Amino acid sequence: MLSFECDYAEGAHEAVLQHLLETNLEQLPGYGQDRYCDAAKEKIRAACACPDADVFFISGGTQTNQIVIDAMLRPHEGVIAADTGHINGHEAGAVEATGHKVLTIPHRNGKLDAGDVRDYLQTFYANDSYWHMVFPGMIYLSHPSEYGTLYSRAELEALSAVCREFHIPLFLDGARLGYALASPGNDVTLQDLAALCDAFYIGGTKVGALCGEAVVFPRHGAPEHFATLIKRRGALLAKGRLLGLQFDALFTDDLYLRISRNAIAMAQRLREGLRSKGYPLYMENPTNQIFVILDEAQRRRLAQQVSFSFWEPLPDGRSVVRFATSWATTAENVDALIALL
Repeated sequence: MLSFECDYAEGAHEAVLQHLLETNLEQLPGYGQDRYCDAAKEKIRAACACPDADVFFISGGTQTNQIVIDAMLRPHEGVIAADTGHINGHEAGAVEATGHKVLTIPHRNGKLDAGDVRDYLQTFYANDSYWHMVFPGMIYLSHPSEYGTLYSRAELEALSAVCREFHIPLFLDGARLGYALASPGNDVTLQDLAALCDAFYIGGTKVGALCGEAVVFPRHGAPEHFATLIKRRGALLAKGRLLGLQFDALFTDDLYLRISRNAIAMAQRLREGLRSKGYPLYMENPTNQIFVILDEAQRRRLAQQVSFSFWEPLPDGRSVVRFATSWATTAENVDALIALL
């Protein structure tokens, strides 16, 4: 079977594994209090040009979204997200389990639009009974979006301005952030995120690490006792070194960005193959997720030799499926998939 189901099917980049192996027998403090976690945090602060950032390592993306959102919201508040947002459709109600509602707005190419968000907030506060309702207390978005599309710097600036206007934080899910940064269609940098967001995270699980995400709160903006809140949610590893060591490797010699470029190159190679065979794309994007429309016969035939993700049904009986490339995808596997089409 050829695997294009997700971008975390492989283990970890060899440089990450080598760093873990070389330090394996060192005796280090637990819970992320070791020198490798400290070194990784300093490298992330430097990459973000944000020396006063608070940086924390959390075991996975769902845990990160749940903990950050819960920590930054007050009990009566919810989080605004696109209706296609990851926290709304793919995290088993993890945010709602904390008592905070996900407040959805229709997406535009997978993204939130600043004008739509402003209209939502203005409509909320124009209602004389708003104090009976769930307050919109945060904006959540992901870069890339759930459909692999990218926010431009101008779009993020507009969303950030709405947040400042209504005094709510902007939180960016960066589970696939490496693939956004490596895309030729991207004009957003880590420095931009540090300037425009109140919190964001740099995904490791899907970009070369075995597991783990690095949460960044610019300007010492972490909620009070945030490390304790991570512990309370069961996401603080006793062997915190495992996460710090991986990010220490990923942020050495620009490895994070370098390996992300492979996923983008392989995705473009696959897109060209799909187009040459006449397969329609459901939504254009410049990142590592490719959404293709297949009829039922095509889907069943291809599934015999290739793993991919079913995404959504179409009214005409066809389906949208997703092929994902990763930092480890090879040209040989892409060409083998194209040959099967």
